[in-house]
Amino acid sequence: MTASLTLPPEHPTNSAYFFDLDGTLAEIKPHPDLVVVPQAILQLLHRLATQNAGALALISGRSMAELDALTTPYRFPLAGVHGAERRDINGQTHIVHLPAVVEREAGALLHAALATLPGTTLETKGMAFALHYRQAPEHEAALLALAERITHIWPQLALQPGKCVVEIKSQDTNKGDAIAAFMQEAPFVGRTPVFVGDDLTDETGFVVVNRAGGISVKVGSGETQATWRLAAVRNVWHWLEQINCPQQEQEATNDRRGGYESFSRSI
Repeated sequence: MTASLTLPPEHPTNSAYFFDLDGTLAEIKPHPDLVVVPQAILQLLHRLATQNAGALALISGRSMAELDALTTPYRFPLAGVHGAERRDINGQTHIVHLPAVVEREAGALLHAALATLPGTTLETKGMAFALHYRQAPEHEAALLALAERITHIWPQLALQPGKCVVEIKSQDTNKGDAIAAFMQEAPFVGRTPVFVGDDLTDETGFVVVNRAGGISVKVGSGETQATWRLAAVRNVWHWLEQINCPQQEQEATNDRRGGYESFSRSI
């Protein structure tokens, strides 16, 4: 059961912010290469990071290179490929690689299999594989079965379903672990975590944030471990505008929007 609220929860003054990208900061598109984060939203993220001593990171299934390209000219702390690669506030990177033989042999098997499924796309990330089927939803079951087969052959790999994608990654990486690692480092340490995400891949992050007494926010519908909910990407954008406003401007902003950026809280 959810109870609708017209205002987001009150934020601690000492927060650490974590955001997924696709489906959270940017609308999902038919192909990942078409995704764009509006420049105004990037400016709001930069301002929010500045107000919180740099304690803002992106936590995504995309690679760090893709995240940097989507957020230029800014350079945020990042966790890419569901935490398999991470860059801290000082620019130091932490990367979990798949064994070369696994990457090579699993990649060859996947490439051959997807060649028989028109409309599907294989994305090789070096430490993970993404099997996209947004253009061919009829192949969802086949890709899930294929991913399960791969994880049986190589038990060190794990299957991670997402929105129109099935990912195969290391058993040892997830978004929750990435958030937990950031929370052990400056400038995140000692702050209250706030994580906004939309997908099944974000649920491990919600669990970590909940355990820390933070604010977990699910974007869109569906069962979730998050304790708060925003309806869509545009609501995330409006919420970012709101929390960037000085306190004296918030009431005027809320009146103008008439609750358009409403939250729901899971009960």
